[in-house]
Amino acid sequence: MELQNKATSLWGNFFNVTMPQIRTFHMTWFAFFSCFFAWFGIAPLMIVVREELELTKEQVGWTIIASITMTIFARFFLGWLCDRIGPRLSYTWVLLLGAIPVACIGLADSFESFLFFRLMIGMIGGSFVITQYHTSVMFAPNVVGTANATSAGWGNLGGGVTQLVMPLVFSALVIGFGFTDAQAWRASMVVVGAVIFVTGIAYYFLTQDAPDGNYKDLRAAGKMPKKDKVTGAYFNALKDYRVWVLFLIYGACFGVELTVNNVMALYFFDYFDLSLVAAGAVAASFGLMNIFARTLGGIFGDNFGLLWGLKGRSFWLFIVLLGEGLALMLFSQMSVLFLAIPTLIIFSLFTQMAEGATYSVVPFINKKSLGAVAGVVGAGGNAGAVAFGFLFKGAMEWNDVFLVIGVVVVIASFLSFFIRFTPEQEAEEKVNLAKARMDVLEAKAQEANEAVAHSQRIINAAKNK
Repeated sequence: MELQNKATSLWGNFFNVTMPQIRTFHMTWFAFFSCFFAWFGIAPLMIVVREELELTKEQVGWTIIASITMTIFARFFLGWLCDRIGPRLSYTWVLLLGAIPVACIGLADSFESFLFFRLMIGMIGGSFVITQYHTSVMFAPNVVGTANATSAGWGNLGGGVTQLVMPLVFSALVIGFGFTDAQAWRASMVVVGAVIFVTGIAYYFLTQDAPDGNYKDLRAAGKMPKKDKVTGAYFNALKDYRVWVLFLIYGACFGVELTVNNVMALYFFDYFDLSLVAAGAVAASFGLMNIFARTLGGIFGDNFGLLWGLKGRSFWLFIVLLGEGLALMLFSQMSVLFLAIPTLIIFSLFTQMAEGATYSVVPFINKKSLGAVAGVVGAGGNAGAVAFGFLFKGAMEWNDVFLVIGVVVVIASFLSFFIRFTPEQEAEEKVNLAKARMDVLEAKAQEANEAVAHSQRIINAAKNK
């Protein structure tokens, strides 16, 4: 059975936080922003960490892999957990528990201990699955792609903001408070850990699982399947080949973004001779595109779906993936800064639109086990990042690595044509879309009637005077 009373508009009710759907939207993107910031908070400071802990190039590569590996398992698990206990409690526990390794990485004094905490921090990267799950159950088919893309995009923005902010926080602690370099990067991460802990508490009190309430209450009222049916539905969803196609596709877009967030500051520092702050600022330009780029991917996905049905969403995914691969190949050949930066921004635009396009398709694969689909596809992003991470710890020059990854993305774009839907699915979604659009029209008609009635009352009052 499908959850009822999903919101049919995002932008029209954007500031109406009395609506549980809108309140949840804002909480979930901010929670993901906090997690993403914490997840990659150490990346722009790796220049300092590398020097203090005397890390080799291979060891730096292992830390990149470690930061992503744990997230693969976390995303598989959290997809199942969302179906079982709901996104509200799932997010609360991820934030509260994830704050511990984020703050404790400051205790690292060797490659081994740093690697351990970097691995543990990866659990908060699984928060993406909860973000997409929560917005999917809150918004109707006509706007779900936009809601998913915007919440994830603004969350991913944390990856760009951290590249800009963390070097500034580090510099402020060194210059303003007299901290040593070793003390400054450690103290910076303690602050970040405290922020996501507080966010976890807020998430518990300010959100609910679905438009009509929490899963516990909905199950008690017979409006949702019982907990004991969740695991079976999860494994049934894994038998659908389309889930694994999207797993690979998401590895080719979000996997690339994760890799770039980990290496781009070092890349501009080593290959373009920029300072710590300047390299962080340039690297931030990639992540900052999330403020609108991923949303564009979702908006166009919804519009392609409106015009050509579910197959239209898949075709849009092909277009942006192909653009991403070609742009990355071009970026890899840039050797001067004034050309590298705009090429990086174009590459970023396509990458994040591809992510938004992917999750404009995900909600329609298997509605009975949304957590399974969201979790597996999300894990694909991290699996891709791990695979790409191995390339950066080898002897190959990093610009050549980017070229290879670009070729892989171009090839992956053609997988979009294997995401197909039955005529029955297409017909069902056409009906659901028509219903959602009718709800929007009825809401607008009601607003117009209320406006007319209000105007009439003003006229009558004036006549009586």
